Amino acid sequence: MKMMNCLQSWPEPIVRVQSLSDSGIHVLPDRYIRHPSDRPSFTPISTHANIPVIDLHSLLAARDARLRQATLDRISGACREWGFFQVVNHGVRPELMKSIRQLWRDFFHLPLEAKQVYANSPATYEGYGSRLGVEKGAKLDWSDYFFLNYLPESARDENKWPTTPESCRELVHEYSKAVVELCGILMKILSVNLGLEEDHLQNAFGGDDVGACLRVNYYPKCPQPDLTLGISPHSDPGGMTILLPDDDVSGLQVRKGEHWVTVEPIPDALIVNLGDQIQVISNAIYKSVEHRVIVNSIKERVSLAYFYNPKGDLLIEPAKKLVSKDRPASYSAMTFDQYRLFIRQSGLWGKSQVESLKCSQ
Repeated sequence: MKMMNCLQSWPEPIVRVQSLSDSGIHVLPDRYIRHPSDRPSFTPISTHANIPVIDLHSLLAARDARLRQATLDRISGACREWGFFQVVNHGVRPELMKSIRQLWRDFFHLPLEAKQVYANSPATYEGYGSRLGVEKGAKLDWSDYFFLNYLPESARDENKWPTTPESCRELVHEYSKAVVELCGILMKILSVNLGLEEDHLQNAFGGDDVGACLRVNYYPKCPQPDLTLGISPHSDPGGMTILLPDDDVSGLQVRKGEHWVTVEPIPDALIVNLGDQIQVISNAIYKSVEHRVIVNSIKERVSLAYFYNPKGDLLIEPAKKLVSKDRPASYSAMTFDQYRLFIRQSGLWGKSQVESLKCSQ
């Protein structure tokens, strides 16, 4: 983490997007207005597709071998073709999902001075934030967020977690434990589907010494949603992301070829997407896929993204079993700490970072 600590402050005064929205402005400030080619209204949208929806019951409870294999095959196909899928019957209690989402909605509705106590810096991102990257003058996203570390325990600082609402810390613990357990199950499934030992991906990430962190996204109502984005297009730099979407407002869009597919959440589902580190370890058999978030003028939106990441100082490279003469290693080795420093300096830029790792063939 020493590499991160060189980034101590934001390049400009922080403006809370929620405050802009609440002020009743009718015209977006220039800092949030995208180039015409990057605006949602100028890019093609596919409205007749959705990411795969996969029922995990056959893997977590049923004993039907054929049904289990069919589910494994569906996950494999989703990882190769989409990099995204929704899961139901995933083991995380629906009541817990609803409670944690409402808790964070309540947090963002607190007075500004109560939230400012947790204001963050780019050194760790922990706390209440409103921008990514430290490039001065960069275009900004129409969103605020709260970021906290859960694993490893040595990186967890509960003093930086909100004490209001009162149940916050207790619910964050309970939800975190359930999501981390789901990630462990999914890592085994992905390993087996790649033809690797069941524990290969987990061991490549550091075994029990992995990273897990939560980013709660708050997208306020926007006066001109066709001119901006809630989050810029990017692929996730880490390993795997478990997203708890808003149950009332869609906003996530996934790139599929030349189109953006708006993901329609289904009740009690979680959205799984693969990050750049799994693309590297799988030697590009699995894909981390570009995605973004759109906003709207009618409703706010809250989502919770849990990131499951490799230990920061481990070299991440293609699995030797997935490298051959016919399929040489596509990526150079790099630690996750080195990798995410790029994001913290430059912000989100599509898939530019993972593409920069490609070996010359």
